[in-house]
Amino acid sequence: MRLLLLGGPKFLGRAVIDAALERNHEVTQFNRGRTGAGLYPDVPRILGDRDGGLDGLRGGEWDAVVDTSGYLPRLVGASAELLKDAVGHYVFVSSISVYASFAEIVDERAPVGQLSEPGSEDIGKDYGALKALCEQAVGGLFRGRATAVRAGLVVGPHDPTGRFSYWPHRVARGGDVLVPGPAWRPVQLVDVRDLAAWIVRACEERPGGAFNATGATTMGAVLDAARRVAASSIRGVEVDDAFLTDQGVGEWMELPLWVDKRNEDRRRFLEVDTSRATAAGLTFRPLDDTVAATLEHAALVDGVGLAPERERELLAAWWARAGG
Repeated sequence: MRLLLLGGPKFLGRAVIDAALERNHEVTQFNRGRTGAGLYPDVPRILGDRDGGLDGLRGGEWDAVVDTSGYLPRLVGASAELLKDAVGHYVFVSSISVYASFAEIVDERAPVGQLSEPGSEDIGKDYGALKALCEQAVGGLFRGRATAVRAGLVVGPHDPTGRFSYWPHRVARGGDVLVPGPAWRPVQLVDVRDLAAWIVRACEERPGGAFNATGATTMGAVLDAARRVAASSIRGVEVDDAFLTDQGVGEWMELPLWVDKRNEDRRRFLEVDTSRATAAGLTFRPLDDTVAATLEHAALVDGVGLAPERERELLAAWWARAGG
């Protein structure tokens, strides 16, 4: 199979190339050449830019395209328009953030979000709604020939975000660890290697429509896997949502994997229905494998996760409130 990758080999793109080459597919990259330039010297690269620099794609033909770098419907639509007669199937990497509300468990039929104002291209404010419009742009041009991969939190080796990496590294450091409780708190994530393998499979098998692509675990399972892999004897100190909010702790970035479940519109954010993707072949490796690869190949990121002094302050406040 001839596969075109729109985006650089930084994280998911890198894993897609690895998965495709493992299955003996021919891969062509299209990107600006700023990321991972020396990683795949034998994989052809077309230099270009999604914003007005698509000419290098003209005249090419591929069996499938994987779009890991689409955020604005205007630019995704331009790529899809150019490729609609040159590519057999379009796999667009979207996000579970497309949904309008997580008050209840959502599946792929749930309503998607709307822009804060017409024509907005503010990715920070309208990320989910823009992704939903990108899906629509692709679907309108590749009728019946498109897969929208609504990915959850993507984790594992070479993760540049730090959003999951914080936990394995924090457990490896040892001591008392502040944890959003309870231990059975639902968490969803997907190893980048599992997601990439399934994306390549989607290029081969060409399922149509949207798929929630993430996997279910718990906060306690994440901590236990990190303990095992790091041979750590940390003590997890479980605190509740009210305490974290009262202390001004930031969801998701300051304390990764934490979403205040008292927020009605977000309380089921980490509980989306993934049955459609698993029925289509999405599988998940053991969490210990993901943790080990994260410790080896994904560093902490400045500004993501609790700083040590901040964690100590929070633990002291929790113990003071608990009377000891």
